[in-house]
Amino acid sequence: MQILTENIDLASILKKRRQKLAELFEYPVLLWSGIAPSRNFPANRYPFRASSHFLYFAGFNLENRVVQLENGDLTLFIPEASPDSALWHGESPSPQAFGRQIGAKAVYPLTELAHHTANAATIAMQDVSTYQQQLEVLERQILPEAIDLELMKAIVRLRLTQDDFALQEMRKAAKVATKAHLQGIKKTKNAKTEAEIRGIMESVIIGHNMTCSYNSIVTVQGEVLHNENYHHSLKMGDLLLADVGAETEMGYASDITRTWPVSGKFTTTQRDIYHIVLAAHDACIANVAPSVEYEEIHRMGCLILAEGLVDLGILRGNPETLVKIDAHALFFPHGIGHLLGLDVHDMEDLGDLAGYEAGRERSDRFGLKYLRLNRPLRSGMVVTIEPGFYQVPALLNHVNFREKYKKVVNWEKLEQFADVRGIRIEDDILVTDKGAEILSPNLPSQATEIENLMG
Repeated sequence: MQILTENIDLASILKKRRQKLAELFEYPVLLWSGIAPSRNFPANRYPFRASSHFLYFAGFNLENRVVQLENGDLTLFIPEASPDSALWHGESPSPQAFGRQIGAKAVYPLTELAHHTANAATIAMQDVSTYQQQLEVLERQILPEAIDLELMKAIVRLRLTQDDFALQEMRKAAKVATKAHLQGIKKTKNAKTEAEIRGIMESVIIGHNMTCSYNSIVTVQGEVLHNENYHHSLKMGDLLLADVGAETEMGYASDITRTWPVSGKFTTTQRDIYHIVLAAHDACIANVAPSVEYEEIHRMGCLILAEGLVDLGILRGNPETLVKIDAHALFFPHGIGHLLGLDVHDMEDLGDLAGYEAGRERSDRFGLKYLRLNRPLRSGMVVTIEPGFYQVPALLNHVNFREKYKKVVNWEKLEQFADVRGIRIEDDILVTDKGAEILSPNLPSQATEIENLMG
């Protein structure tokens, strides 16, 4: 892996990150990169992607490695290469040469790791094989308590805001994702299936030597929030929702969504709902600034959606009251967005520790329980803003919701909007001292702009 990236000395950046960790955390730290799982038989493996915590401090994407961080220094533990490795995978640099590239203080065989675990903190890995290795080496449980919890808190403090290198990578990821969306929008009128548009969009990402930062959502069933099926035909009158992001070689993510009409023209009802979602999107972004509570950004989006639905006659009543009773959540059940960085939902492997300010707990309210971020915004944070409107049968036909909201939902009026199954508009937003910077400024969101793109 290259250490110099576009004239940025990555080794120095990683060193600074490790030094900052040492200022926050006094114990040794062990971080594992992980192991790629196999598919059906051992040699058929899924693509490997190292743990984001490992990547943040070590900067390379190789499996079955462990780093020890202590006093700002990095010690690397590396497995012995199998005799056949060079045959199948090519020659690798010697452990010593690789250690020099990444600025390691020392390099040891992985078999020596057990002698360097005293008082070490760690973070539990997601893959079972590596987690078992952690348990065996450390000879203890890994729980969010004691020094492991303190390590998690220290890493959250570091990763909540992005340094210059991370922002450079995220801008690259957003730029490529923008190109993918533009191609998807332009090619839709001549495509027959969701799968074709998915292929067009993902080929742009792959062509830039990047990967998808999550499983792409490219669907005419926009009411299925995380729809990963691509077999449906594209028909006149359908809306196509595409939630597609790119991930750079260094692991940084983008997360962008657009919704457009297969025919090239929004119907009147589709345009009406689209404008409501867009109004929420634009207002929320305009109010992003340091010290602003993200939950208030969410509430603002909910209120604008409620106001728009009242104006259309779908909801009845005072918009503020409707939001207080979560009536809007029938159509917008999720939060306004989340943290973004090395993970598309950054640091969510730590639960709500990263997303929620200390002392805050996730609400059990229908309109708030899926809010992934509840902190005051800080300069250097990157968040998503992604309001939406969905007609989810499981919500709209739920007997309890039907009873609770029977007086505030005009069900007959709603039937007139049957051609609006799901709309989401999402952009990646950097919080700056001056407000918000959209990382995908060249991707249109206005309905007329999208129609013009489709020709």
